Amino acid sequence: MSAYSPHGSLLGRTPPSAQEMRNRKRISTWLFAICFMLIGMIALGGYTRLTGSGLSIMDWRPITGMIPPLSHAEWERQFELYKTIPQYKILHDGFGLSGFQQIFWAEWTHRFWGRLMGLVLLVPLVWFSITGALDRRLMLRLILFFVLGGLQGAIGWFMVASGFNPDSTAVAPVRLVLHLCCAFALYIAILWTALSVRTPRPAFIPATTAVVRIHRLVWTICCLVGITVIAGGFTAGTHAGFAYNTFPLMDGHLIPRGYARLHPFWLNWFQNIPAVQFDHRLLATGTALLIGLTIVLGLRTANLGKDVHDALMVLGWLVLLQYALGITTLLLVVPVWAGTVHQTCAALVLTAAIVTLHRLRGVGRP
Repeated sequence: MSAYSPHGSLLGRTPPSAQEMRNRKRISTWLFAICFMLIGMIALGGYTRLTGSGLSIMDWRPITGMIPPLSHAEWERQFELYKTIPQYKILHDGFGLSGFQQIFWAEWTHRFWGRLMGLVLLVPLVWFSITGALDRRLMLRLILFFVLGGLQGAIGWFMVASGFNPDSTAVAPVRLVLHLCCAFALYIAILWTALSVRTPRPAFIPATTAVVRIHRLVWTICCLVGITVIAGGFTAGTHAGFAYNTFPLMDGHLIPRGYARLHPFWLNWFQNIPAVQFDHRLLATGTALLIGLTIVLGLRTANLGKDVHDALMVLGWLVLLQYALGITTLLLVVPVWAGTVHQTCAALVLTAAIVTLHRLRGVGRP
């Protein structure tokens, strides 16, 4: 069986063999499945955060943690551990074992899903390597993804541990954002690899002035979406979404009072609730407007081709949905369902932006 590489013969002028085509389809389908699971992981992460479930499991057991409590005595032990932290005493005092089991299962599912993703990555990786379907470069990249996935689990525990402090009822916002950013970074890397395996030879797009402008705009969109996601992480971590539940004004003002009350000034971006929410609103609005402008200009640029035009339209519809979800989440004071869907849709917007950028990678490349 011939090894497949997204950087190998398929990028050259030699037509791929039938075996290479089969390898390409199998590997890319596998990687797309992992991307789908990552989106599910992001959704589960949002749900556990919004339901206050993240601190319900007090010990980190990377292997044996896959097994949930199997006896009443073990459930009682886990519950007694949970009773020792401030979150129980302040938020859930007296809610009983059945209430604890509800939040426990949410967090256990989140962690189990992460372990399952590791197996879904590792087992086919070993098989494709043994059968010679991967070249060395792609194999090393996928091994790196597996290591980074394990590191993401460790970062998750680093985040959870911050909620065990005597003066805390939730995880530290900075650690929450770190965990979220690492998840999105790993998702982008795997998605880009999957796209490159599926279509290793980019379609040539003439590098006209209009095309180059669209390419730069899409790059900017990808960066803005990422920054907006980070701002959303701080909005979630500081619980800023539970304040100023009106739109478009905040307590009757376009720019909320107290925006710059912390010193030094940059602390307002991460710790000051009025500033954190306003920044997220501003970034989301700016991103949506830039996507709208890019779509208008892109549809007028015939050289881009149908694939790029289609990707831009999907991006436009998704950002409209995401913007509406953001407003809905705010006005309803962050119900669990809306917050979870809003976080999940952020991953879909980022996906559409990355797909659009990937389809533009052939600009000026014959």
